[in-house]
Amino acid sequence: MVMKEVDTAKNKEKLEKLRLAAEQFCTRLGRYRMPFAWTAVHLANIVSSAGQPDRDSDSEGERRPTWTDRRRRGPQDRMSSGDDACSFSGFRPATLTVTNFFKQEAERLSDEDLFKFLADMRRPTSLLRRLRPVTAQLKIDISPAPENPHFCLSPELLHVKPYPDPRGRPTKEILEFPAREVYAPHTSYRSLLYVYPHSLNFSSRQGSVRNLTVRVQYMAGEDPSQALPVIFGKSSCSEFTREAFTPVVYHNKSPEFYEEFKLRLPACVTENHHLLFTFYHVSCQPRPGTALETPVGFTWIPLLQHGRLRTGPFCLPVSVDQPPPSYSVLTPDVALPGMRWVDGHKGVFSVELTAVSSVHPQDPHLDKFFTLVHVLEEGAFPFRLKDAVLSEGTVEQELRASLAALRLASPEPLVAFSHHVLDKLVRLVVRPPVIGGQIVNLGRGAFEAMAHVVSLVHRSLEGAQDTRGHCPVLAAYVYYAFRLPGTEPSLPGGAPPVTVQPATLARGPGRPASLYLARSKSISSSNPDLAVAPGSVDDEVSRILASKGIDRSHSWVNAAYAPGGSKAVLRRAPPYCGADPRQAIDRSSSRTSSCLESSSSSPPTTQPRPTMQKLLHEELALQWVVSGSAVREAVLQHAWFFFQLMVKSMTLHLLLGQKLDTPRKLRFPGRFLDDITALVGSVGLEVITRVHKDMELAERLNASLAFFLSDLLSLVDRGFVFSLVRAHYKQVATRLQSAPNPAVLLTLRMDFTRILCSHEHYVTLNLPCCPLSPPASPSPSVSSTASQSSTFSSQAPDPKVISMFELSGPFRQQHFLAGLLLTELALAMEPEAEGASLLHKKAICAVHSLLCGHDADPRYAEAAVKARVAELYLPLLSLARDTLPRLHDFAEGPGQRSRLASMLDSDTEGEGDVGGTINPSVAMAIAGGPLAPGSRASISQGPVAAARSGYALSAESSRTLLVCVLWVLKNAEPALLQRWAADLTLPQLGRVLDLLYLCLAAFEYKGKKAFERINSLTFKKSLDMKARLEEAILGTIGARQEMVRRSRERSPFGNQENVRWRKSVTHWRQTSDRVDKTKDEMEHEALVDGNLATEASLVVLDTLEIIVQSLRAGFLACQTVMLSEARESILGAVLKVVLYSLGSAQSALFLQHGLATQRALVSKFPELLFEEDTELCADLCLRLLRHCGSRISTIRTHASASLYLLMRQNFEIGNNFARVKMQVTMSLSSLVGTTQNFSEEHLRRSLKTILTYAEEDVGLRDSTFAEQVQDLMFNLHMILTDTVKMKEHQEDPEMLIDLMYRIARGYQGSPDLRLTWLQNMAGKHAELGNHAEAAQCMVHAAALVAEYLALLEDSRHMPVGCVSFQNISSNVLEESAISDDILSPDEEGFCSGKHFTEMGLVGLLEQAAVYFTMGGLYEAVNEVYKTLIPILEAHRDYKKLAAVHGKLQEAFTKIMHQSSGWEPQRVFGTYFRVGFYGARFGDLDEQEFVYKEPSITKLAEISHRLEEFYTERFGEDVVEIIKDSNPVDKTKLDPQKAYIQITYVEPHFDTYELKDRVTYFDRNYGLRTFLFCTPFTPDGRAHGELPEQHKRKTLLSTAHAFPYIKTRIRVCHREETVLTPVEVAIEDMQKKTRELAFATEQDPPDAKMLQMVLQGSVGPTVNQGPLEVAQVFLAEIPEDPKLFRHHNKLRLCFKDFCKKCEDALRKNKALIGPDQKEYHRELERNYSRLREALQPLLTQRLPQLLAPNTAGLRNSLNRASFRKTDL
Repeated sequence: MVMKEVDTAKNKEKLEKLRLAAEQFCTRLGRYRMPFAWTAVHLANIVSSAGQPDRDSDSEGERRPTWTDRRRRGPQDRMSSGDDACSFSGFRPATLTVTNFFKQEAERLSDEDLFKFLADMRRPTSLLRRLRPVTAQLKIDISPAPENPHFCLSPELLHVKPYPDPRGRPTKEILEFPAREVYAPHTSYRSLLYVYPHSLNFSSRQGSVRNLTVRVQYMAGEDPSQALPVIFGKSSCSEFTREAFTPVVYHNKSPEFYEEFKLRLPACVTENHHLLFTFYHVSCQPRPGTALETPVGFTWIPLLQHGRLRTGPFCLPVSVDQPPPSYSVLTPDVALPGMRWVDGHKGVFSVELTAVSSVHPQDPHLDKFFTLVHVLEEGAFPFRLKDAVLSEGTVEQELRASLAALRLASPEPLVAFSHHVLDKLVRLVVRPPVIGGQIVNLGRGAFEAMAHVVSLVHRSLEGAQDTRGHCPVLAAYVYYAFRLPGTEPSLPGGAPPVTVQPATLARGPGRPASLYLARSKSISSSNPDLAVAPGSVDDEVSRILASKGIDRSHSWVNAAYAPGGSKAVLRRAPPYCGADPRQAIDRSSSRTSSCLESSSSSPPTTQPRPTMQKLLHEELALQWVVSGSAVREAVLQHAWFFFQLMVKSMTLHLLLGQKLDTPRKLRFPGRFLDDITALVGSVGLEVITRVHKDMELAERLNASLAFFLSDLLSLVDRGFVFSLVRAHYKQVATRLQSAPNPAVLLTLRMDFTRILCSHEHYVTLNLPCCPLSPPASPSPSVSSTASQSSTFSSQAPDPKVISMFELSGPFRQQHFLAGLLLTELALAMEPEAEGASLLHKKAICAVHSLLCGHDADPRYAEAAVKARVAELYLPLLSLARDTLPRLHDFAEGPGQRSRLASMLDSDTEGEGDVGGTINPSVAMAIAGGPLAPGSRASISQGPVAAARSGYALSAESSRTLLVCVLWVLKNAEPALLQRWAADLTLPQLGRVLDLLYLCLAAFEYKGKKAFERINSLTFKKSLDMKARLEEAILGTIGARQEMVRRSRERSPFGNQENVRWRKSVTHWRQTSDRVDKTKDEMEHEALVDGNLATEASLVVLDTLEIIVQSLRAGFLACQTVMLSEARESILGAVLKVVLYSLGSAQSALFLQHGLATQRALVSKFPELLFEEDTELCADLCLRLLRHCGSRISTIRTHASASLYLLMRQNFEIGNNFARVKMQVTMSLSSLVGTTQNFSEEHLRRSLKTILTYAEEDVGLRDSTFAEQVQDLMFNLHMILTDTVKMKEHQEDPEMLIDLMYRIARGYQGSPDLRLTWLQNMAGKHAELGNHAEAAQCMVHAAALVAEYLALLEDSRHMPVGCVSFQNISSNVLEESAISDDILSPDEEGFCSGKHFTEMGLVGLLEQAAVYFTMGGLYEAVNEVYKTLIPILEAHRDYKKLAAVHGKLQEAFTKIMHQSSGWEPQRVFGTYFRVGFYGARFGDLDEQEFVYKEPSITKLAEISHRLEEFYTERFGEDVVEIIKDSNPVDKTKLDPQKAYIQITYVEPHFDTYELKDRVTYFDRNYGLRTFLFCTPFTPDGRAHGELPEQHKRKTLLSTAHAFPYIKTRIRVCHREETVLTPVEVAIEDMQKKTRELAFATEQDPPDAKMLQMVLQGSVGPTVNQGPLEVAQVFLAEIPEDPKLFRHHNKLRLCFKDFCKKCEDALRKNKALIGPDQKEYHRELERNYSRLREALQPLLTQRLPQLLAPNTAGLRNSLNRASFRKTDL
């Protein structure tokens, strides 16, 4: 019935009637429901569109979802509408408005019908039109679930914390029924039953049974009152009800149901519990005498059968009559007498039960196992198990069969009940059942079952394992769930239990990190300074308990047992280390382990039956040792679980048995320790033997064994554990001799050592404070309660210092674990054939992670304690020193790194420097004895030289090792380091300094830009990997190439290195290969890098001061001159390290300390700078000046002070400081010439500060010191003024070079400074790519040095001065300006640089040769070496001579190849004349230059470059380029503008010059004269007719020859001549004749070129060709007698031209083939016509031949008659 809203008034009465009727029906039938309408919402569409910005389809942000807007999917996609169908990444809250509802048809209620409807809705068809729509509207809010929603109810309707307000609107959590199996153990109680009635068939039932409903009840008995309120209620109803009804389908005898009933199962289900289904007919209309409900049938399901919960589908018969008494123990399938059944006892009611229970396993094998264990615990015999009755005689057999059958259980319930199963198995091991008064030993069967259960759980959760292959479920069991049976974890003495805090830090790199299962590496919160009461809990035991589920508090057992305590005992190593791994196998497998000592082991008097309680750890060890091969294999696969179980059992045993105060040797019986020894030996043997079969298993076993031994260190006698470790090392060492790939074994042993050393009390275990005299055992058993601080409180004795820094036997006996670790590191550093890189990385990272742990450990925060810890790592210094040659060279680059030790090694060859190497017996022996005699051949070869050729360390490993070295240097006792440095030999000390130098280079701060560059390189690398992946997918790379590539990349692990499951090797890469680092991350990295650089530099500085102190003490004791000189060389090396640190990028903090150290060093040893080589002084001055220009005032202050004190000390030595003065001036010149971002303003401030120091220096007030300082400051200010100009012309390379040239000229009288500026110019030229000019600068510098050396000494092998370099360049003579009257060579400070030596000259010449080679001037290279070779011969330097001759051979070969055409011809510079006009150019106005530009530079390029540069400098519309080459009239130019005239010029040579300039190089080297021609006509045009065509030839001479030390040279001379038209014609004809002659005589002949030249000469169509020239100038005899000679010369030219044409035709005839004969005949015809036309013109005779020229006649062809214009 539909009523319109507008008709409300009319229908008022109708509405009232309807309301009353509805009230009556609801009152009568309100408890029943009926299917009305349905709809469907496609959630995948909603979720995927909810993330889109346009998802709000109307103003209210609502969306009307339909099925038609979903994309088409194939049939294979229809089932995957879960997570794969949509993405939740962009899902945001959305409001849905659903309007399309369909009326529910009574006969189409099944799931199949609904699925058909949904399929039809996906692709709308006519079927949907049959459905009746219902007008309705439904709004739904959909939003992503928060991580921790408030007011949340569990599926059992329990409040989930946090639940802030009970009145808040709840959020219900729906229990999921996953499509796939979920493997997770039950961690909380849950017992739910779901009932699904499907269908009912009452078609054959007589009577009025049409409106059917089913009542469901959970009955605890047969009385109606025993219906339990366990059915979850609907919305707005009570939480639990006693009954529930299915919906009523109107007038349908065979209804289908879609209802789900959820029931809460009682904790204890008995055999009387059942589900009762009552079927009712509901009367819709009230009729008198008719009840509302009429029961029409009954049926039931007993819930427990043979102790198992019944679930699954049922098809039940329905009884018409009420069930009889005791019906609940039977099923409806049993035909009870006297009962009527619907449809003859057939199944008419389909129902399904599903249980989700943590009580009922629903697996027959698990059910049977739990039942049998329960029977044994209760002792209720006989017992019925299904159809069999079990007695005491048969239960043992059944139990053994059940244990064996556990492996057949389904994986899902097995994992779900794994904790319970393991608990029961442990109970069977620990408390063997008593049957008939006899104890039944089920230990072996339970152990085998445990192994199989563990394997099954592992296999089921294979995808969820952590990086070490540990299953999180089993780890959680050991950590949280495991308890010793029959005990509660309460602390002894009635102390309240301590709350468990889950560990949050993973213990060591290898423990599982999942579920917080890793053992904590955090430090005990107890006060380490307080002694602990004797009854307190052992700290280590407590920590293990915390990691296994119980807390603990303190560290050593009893102060009385601490070292030095009243009961301290010196325990020798027990004889376990030699135990045979199989020695326990012969024992009887039924041997019982020792029972619990003390009263706790005796059975309580209240127990009625005798019991025997075993210890789990003893049984596990015993069963493992004696197990068979199949079980052993299963146990080995998951050894970590059994090891952890043993450790926790031992810990609980100590805690609950109150044995924590017992001495460690008495805690466990000897039989158990024997089993442990055998077990460790066998597992170690398995590791060794399986390395090459199953590497993954070997790695897991190795780690598990190491963690087990690490745990034992906290529980048992440590001497015993160390003996186990030693035995394991012996096993590995024995196998190393015969192993095909020892690197793999060494890697495993390295992992083993790393795990052992990650022990919480690692430092204490190493006995850091005891004297270095070997005890009787590898490590005494230390049991104490002394804190960490008290460990270090005793004063360390004074042993022989050097043995503390070497891996000696006593050191490794005393510091056992540290000795192991450092020995492994030493072995890894030995040269290896393969696998060295991985070994290096593992060994170094192990030490590094340990040092990181020490540094962050609050127990070792005090400096004195840290110094004791550092003593454990002192041998690392010697190790790094000896590994130095194989460390990565971080200071690569020209001249940056010089090995400081090289000079020292050469002086002391033959000295016994074996102290730095590792003794082979020491390297292979652990704690007092050799592992195996001569096991490693590579180690026994001993000397350092052998190690230097080893496998180089990577940059990453080198940096990590250097960090460790710096940590030791920082924290070690300075006095100890000083004594060590004093005892080192000089080569060793040199290598230590080299190591410090390398530390500075390795951690030098690179800046943020370096990190950005690294980031981009990483991104590029990832793109390369992507490209390789694409190649593999697309198949563009062949299988063979891929195989070859892989084989090259293969590691010592073989193919397994590339296998995906080697997580232990690859997991660390995940963060380092990240490409998308954010800006904040890069800034943070740069900050960390800067702090690390500062810290490293400060540590190096401290160490240098320690070394200097030891050297100073050594100076006082020096007896011999040689020894004193050697120590001075060491001091020089120290200063070099300091200088390097000052020269690298450093923080202000470091520079303050660094400059202070430098001042102290110079003050103590001034002779280093002022009496020896001046190179150090020069370097120091350069560094100080650079810091004087710093922007930070503090640095400027320190640098100024250092520079002033340097001058002062130099002055005090000789009353002047000429050396420092010269070096400072040179350094500043070098600085301003090479540094871009140089701060002139700040440097001026520093110079003013220095001047103030000098003026206020009272001590030197009466001397000339202040005046000398003032002079020096004035000179420096002048240099800075030049610097300002240089900065102005920074963008104009020509002006910049000109300015540098001018500065260099200004220092003509100061060779040092001129040399500096020449080198600056060379560097600038090289930067600009002008290699020829850079080479010239070096040649000039060499000539300057040669002049100075010639003044000092006349040597036959040395050049006599700059004259010797004339063949290289004629310009070099300008360096001869210095002479005796200008410069005294003996004056201090002058010519004192390192270049003013023979070796300095050699270096300059070599650099010149390099530049010449780069510029392609190979002929000049020969000239340079002509000067160099005699010097090298005089020095007998055959190595360099060999290199020089090799380079000469290369140069000559290139010349030969290029001249023969094998290589492309060299192209030298292109030259342009550039004139500047206008006042804006300043000094350049009206100046002409010849510019040398790179080869093949076009006129447009240089024009554009100069115009663009000067436009940027002067502004727009100011610069104009003069396009022509005519002379410039200055008066016609705009004075406000700047004009540039650019003309291409060519080198010009006189005829006599061409005889010497034969080669292409000769015609392009040493150029002074250039020519350019300008055509013009008398009327001003450039080109005209032949009779009026003139030409102006301009000859330019430059001040110096090209190439020179700059690329533009001023024009110093200019000559011009004007050619008349006839002279122009003569030149043209001569040119054509030369072209013909060249084409004719070319060898080999070129026919094409010859024909082109011929065609241009004799062809009839050539404009202004030869014929026209002859007709214009030879047709008539000139009237002017002066022109007779030109007329005659032109006639002779034509005769020569005709002869050359004839020769060319003859040559062409010989070259052409048959196809070109006609073409040749045409050329001959053209030539004949030309000759006929020329014949009358050439045969004319002049009236008279003129006499020789009179004095007034100009000969235009004579150079002497040119009109000259001198500039």
